[in-house]
Amino acid sequence: MVSVMSTPTRTDRSARANGLLVVAAMVALMWLLEIVDVIAGHRLDAYGIEPRSTEGLPEVVSAPFLHLGFDHLISNTVPFAVMGAAIALGGAARVLLVTAIVGVVSGLGVWLVAPEGTVTLGASGLVFGYATYLIFRGLFNRSVLEIGVGLVVGALWGTALLGGLLPQEGISWQAHFFGAVGGLIAARALARSRGTAARLPGQRVAA
Repeated sequence: MVSVMSTPTRTDRSARANGLLVVAAMVALMWLLEIVDVIAGHRLDAYGIEPRSTEGLPEVVSAPFLHLGFDHLISNTVPFAVMGAAIALGGAARVLLVTAIVGVVSGLGVWLVAPEGTVTLGASGLVFGYATYLIFRGLFNRSVLEIGVGLVVGALWGTALLGGLLPQEGISWQAHFFGAVGGLIAARALARSRGTAARLPGQRVAA
């Protein structure tokens, strides 16, 4: 019997390219919305998450794509793009599922426990979720390569991640904490079953 290492197929490459396009599109949307927000006199800032307001529940979806100025946006863009790209190598479906799980858990967590009278917006909840997803997925998948990626993420952003969980004025630790929880949930929910590979679009499995 001869064993050879598999090489990426055209479908695999297409899936990865589509995943990267999804991340690029989300980043572009954030920047476009911030430009519109500045032109509109920051009116879009009202579409953040208002705790325990039933009318504000749809803002769970919009809040991660809105920011309080370009400094806030820039600080989120780099880690979002880098970690999002790492996830996107698993395909568009993978990055969309992780983003959806993290966004919902982070947003609902903010909606439930953030202080009254606050409006929370920004992609940092997604950033924290992406980080914990990348850190823990290798453990659930028992993948040395993925564990290595998680260690790199921890080394690069570990201090900032821990610091972001501490209560600070003007910063939503709730979004960070529940985003991190969402990333852990995503890592577990999307983990490959023992002895099988995750069957997402663009990935082939040989029996």
